[in-house]
Amino acid sequence: MPKLKKNASKKKKHARMEEEMKKFYHNKMHSGSKKGPIVKEKAQGIAIAMSEAGEGKKKKKKHKKKK
Repeated sequence: MPKLKKNASKKKKHARMEEEMKKFYHNKMHSGSKKGPIVKEKAQGIAIAMSEAGEGKKKKKKHKKKK
Protein backbone atom coordinates (compact mmCIF):
# COMPACT_ATOMS: atom_id res chain seq x y z
CA MET A 1 0.00 0.00 0.00
CA PRO A 2 1.21 3.54 -0.60
CA LYS A 3 2.32 5.60 2.36
CA LEU A 4 -0.13 8.04 3.94
CA LYS A 5 0.58 11.75 3.76
CA LYS A 6 1.62 13.59 6.90
CA ASN A 7 -1.54 15.73 6.79
CA ALA A 8 -3.86 12.66 6.88
CA SER A 9 -6.33 12.39 9.76
CA LYS A 10 -5.33 10.74 13.04
CA LYS A 11 -7.95 8.01 12.53
CA LYS A 12 -6.46 7.04 9.17
CA LYS A 13 -2.94 7.04 10.60
CA HIS A 14 -4.01 4.94 13.58
CA ALA A 15 -5.80 2.45 11.33
CA ARG A 16 -2.72 2.15 9.09
CA MET A 17 -0.49 1.59 12.14
CA GLU A 18 -2.77 -1.23 13.34
CA GLU A 19 -2.82 -2.77 9.85
CA GLU A 20 0.97 -2.69 9.55
CA MET A 21 1.52 -4.08 13.06
CA LYS A 22 -0.82 -7.00 12.25
CA LYS A 23 1.53 -7.81 9.36
CA PHE A 24 4.45 -7.78 11.80
CA TYR A 25 2.75 -10.05 14.34
CA HIS A 26 1.80 -12.55 11.61
CA ASN A 27 5.37 -12.53 10.19
CA LYS A 28 4.27 -10.96 6.90
CA MET A 29 6.27 -7.70 7.18
CA HIS A 30 9.37 -7.43 5.03
CA SER A 31 12.14 -4.86 5.22
CA GLY A 32 12.56 -3.12 1.90
CA SER A 33 10.50 -4.92 -0.73
CA LYS A 34 8.42 -8.10 -0.68
CA LYS A 35 11.57 -10.06 -1.46
CA GLY A 36 13.48 -8.57 1.47
CA PRO A 37 14.05 -10.42 4.73
CA ILE A 38 11.17 -10.78 7.20
CA VAL A 39 11.26 -8.27 10.07
CA LYS A 40 11.86 -10.03 13.39
CA GLU A 41 12.62 -7.16 15.78
CA LYS A 42 9.68 -5.28 17.28
CA ALA A 43 11.47 -1.91 17.20
CA GLN A 44 12.10 -2.25 13.47
CA GLY A 45 8.47 -3.28 12.90
CA ILE A 46 7.23 -0.21 14.76
CA ALA A 47 9.58 2.04 12.79
CA ILE A 48 8.34 0.65 9.47
CA ALA A 49 4.69 0.94 10.56
CA MET A 50 5.18 4.56 11.65
CA SER A 51 6.84 5.36 8.36
CA GLU A 52 3.98 3.80 6.38
CA ALA A 53 1.41 5.69 8.48
CA GLY A 54 3.17 9.01 7.90
CA GLU A 55 3.96 9.56 11.55
CA GLY A 56 7.34 10.70 12.74
CA LYS A 57 9.29 10.10 15.88
CA LYS A 58 8.13 12.56 18.50
CA LYS A 59 10.90 14.89 19.52
CA LYS A 60 11.27 16.40 22.95
CA LYS A 61 12.08 20.07 23.32
CA LYS A 62 15.48 20.75 24.82
CA HIS A 63 15.45 23.13 27.73
CA LYS A 64 18.31 25.53 28.12
CA LYS A 65 19.99 25.59 31.50
CA LYS A 66 19.69 28.85 33.39
CA LYS A 67 22.91 30.26 34.73
